[in-house]
Amino acid sequence: MAQRDESRIGLQFGDYRLIRFLGRGNFGDVYLGEHVGDVSENKLAAIKLLKEKLTDPDDLKGFINEARIFRLIHPNIVRLLDFGIGEDDIPYLVMVYAPNGTLRSLHPRKSRLSLEIIVVYVKQIAAALQHAHDRKVIHRDVKPENILLGLDNEILLSDFGIAAVAHSTRSLSTQDASGTIHYMAPEHIQGKARPASDQYSLGIVVYEWICGELPFYGTLQEIAIMHTIATPASLLEKVAELSPEVEKVVMKALAKDPKERFPGVLAFASALEEAAQMNPPIGSTLYTYNGHSDEVRTVIWSPDGIHVVSGSTDKTAQVWTTTWQDGLINGGAARVTYHGHARSVNSACWSPDGLRIATASLDGTVQVWDAATGNFIFTYSGHTNWVRAVAWSPDGKYIASGSWDETVHIWYADTGENIFTYPGHSDEVRTVAWSPDGTRIASGAADKTARVWNVGTGETIITYKGHRKSVNTLAWSPDGQCVVSGSLDGATQVWDASTGETKLTYLTHSDGVNTVAWSPNGRRIASGGKDNSVHIWDAVTGNTIYIYSGHINWLMAISWSPDSKYIASGSVDKLVQVWRAV
Repeated sequence: MAQRDESRIGLQFGDYRLIRFLGRGNFGDVYLGEHVGDVSENKLAAIKLLKEKLTDPDDLKGFINEARIFRLIHPNIVRLLDFGIGEDDIPYLVMVYAPNGTLRSLHPRKSRLSLEIIVVYVKQIAAALQHAHDRKVIHRDVKPENILLGLDNEILLSDFGIAAVAHSTRSLSTQDASGTIHYMAPEHIQGKARPASDQYSLGIVVYEWICGELPFYGTLQEIAIMHTIATPASLLEKVAELSPEVEKVVMKALAKDPKERFPGVLAFASALEEAAQMNPPIGSTLYTYNGHSDEVRTVIWSPDGIHVVSGSTDKTAQVWTTTWQDGLINGGAARVTYHGHARSVNSACWSPDGLRIATASLDGTVQVWDAATGNFIFTYSGHTNWVRAVAWSPDGKYIASGSWDETVHIWYADTGENIFTYPGHSDEVRTVAWSPDGTRIASGAADKTARVWNVGTGETIITYKGHRKSVNTLAWSPDGQCVVSGSLDGATQVWDASTGETKLTYLTHSDGVNTVAWSPNGRRIASGGKDNSVHIWDAVTGNTIYIYSGHINWLMAISWSPDSKYIASGSVDKLVQVWRAV
């Protein structure tokens, strides 16, 4: 870690006052700056102070000319806001502040990333580079330390052309390449950087992300020579599950001759995406979320597929990012941690618009709070015992909650006013779910039954008695025709929601079933339980498709991503695993 330099805190450069040291790069130190005359929320910026002073007129002219050139505007480029020469002739650059850090901090050295994560990153990085290349600008320093995450975890390529800005001055032209030589193309090392050099650097980054290692190590001189003449070690030898197609794409980007690389960086990104689609097998663990300090009891994907909320016996509910656009990324730390409950958070649900979350707890309450800020909205205290289940109506107007007091309550989602109490069960209610059309509720209980009842009248439509023990979990088919229920008896059963007829029984689990989820496309069912595994099976035939064994303790929660491609699973092992389901 770079040694912190607090000596300049409080100094002003242009319109910005330095308030915090952020880090140190090859060409200078970075500080968080605050606009002295701006009272809005956008007053923060990142201030890079270059290492060397500028006193020579030619150096000053070169710096200003280069800084003007590199004012690129693109969604995946950190925008340059201002530049100048500050106190003691120190050149500075003012850039948009990216609050979520760098990909190096998110994925430390030796980290191995899934191809799906890599593709999402590369597509955005390539878009930024292509924008620059189209304007005759070369980055010259592509590496994880210069790839930032924006407010919504979008990729932001930073330090665009800063090497050229620095090297435009005679006083800075002798800076060594420490820390960047690992990513430098052969022609760049020889002083002949071109757009294809950025592709090579990105290829090195991808190589590192795939296997957790850089292709070349040694002294600066040794690494420079290896970039010029040595072939990187085979990725297939380092990552057994990697496909030859992916290795071929990466090695083409790392060709010694720039003419043998892809015709452009976007072509590299497209080829990598195409090759990656053939690579990750079902069951590949894409991300592990370890933000909880105790058992994970509930996991629910947000309606837009970007976030997950997880609840735990550690008394917290945590919202974290899992996806960006059409693939998965590592979400890092929790975006929001909600501390409103006094006991275990056993169930959670999103409002259909994704703006609010309701959480049910063993403290006897359901609490509604803002999904973006974690701000408390109100508490529903209508139950007289532990609350085990909560579900939001499809139209967003109502919430249903089930409790150990043997009842299901329906209440207004905006006010918490109770509308109806369903007393049909004779033992603790463990699970509730709204039908897709919002007219019925299915509930399961320790009385060994699952019931479907009319929301408007409270009339019981079906009492399903196919299980021999407590009904722990249930879910509706997306078309609303069937319900799948899982029981402590180890069986998972699909039955007709109108007649109660059993359609199929899945008996592959070796112990009790705690959680089930029907894929949004209706094709598959996932079930998990006390045998520490998640089973994916065909919703029509009951045939097992895949068994996921990534957890080391009981499965308590399963949630499909909205596109039916991924599953987030929560366990007594305190972890949430995000993995490929199809």
